[in-house]
Amino acid sequence: MGKTIEQLSVERGHEIVARIGKADAKPEFLNGCDVIIEFTTPESAFENVSHYLKQGLPVVCGTTGWNAQLKDAEQLAQQHETAFFYASNFSIGVNLFFEISKKMSALLSEWPEYNLRIEETHHIHKKDKPSGTAITLAQNVISNNHNLEQWQVLEDEINPNNTLPIIAHRENEVFGNHSLIAENDIDIIELKHIAKNRHGFALGAILAAEFIQNKKGFFGMSDLIKQKLAHGI
Repeated sequence: MGKTIEQLSVERGHEIVARIGKADAKPEFLNGCDVIIEFTTPESAFENVSHYLKQGLPVVCGTTGWNAQLKDAEQLAQQHETAFFYASNFSIGVNLFFEISKKMSALLSEWPEYNLRIEETHHIHKKDKPSGTAITLAQNVISNNHNLEQWQVLEDEINPNNTLPIIAHRENEVFGNHSLIAENDIDIIELKHIAKNRHGFALGAILAAEFIQNKKGFFGMSDLIKQKLAHGI
């Protein structure tokens, strides 16, 4: 992700002032830096994000699997009067997929004979399971379907009462496939997003970095999408 973000950033006319790997010490201050883009691991994300928010630097973070500390990061952004942009998935296509899934979920509320489930597939190196994207999708579905109250990771397609199953696969070098599936005895309805490469994720992170310039507070992809619809990027 770092290499792809760097490539696309330079193509868009931006300058990379520092590259910080897991073996590098985090610099106390980064002169000439307008924004930090953070893609690391669930274990190190909050430490990295908080380090730069405390310096008053805007941070864009795409690391998933550390949801319990997101509220703390939001508070740090407020305390230090800077911006924090978090997304479980920066792909514009995925975020349009999220918006369509809300409509699909709301429509299916009136047809409870359809059993809903989420299936996701990622490469074997992915640390978290289910993916942050699958969790965001599940939250969107539950918020828009009054028949569902919670999500749960399952190994099969059995749907407990009021529970949305997430079935997670780890295979080969898959970039990321996500499906929202509704099934009954008559038919199957499937809404699906397939990532063909990492460029969509990288471009979304760069757009987020551009978006939060001169802003304060907590932001997500829905804010960026709304701006696109209202004014264009």
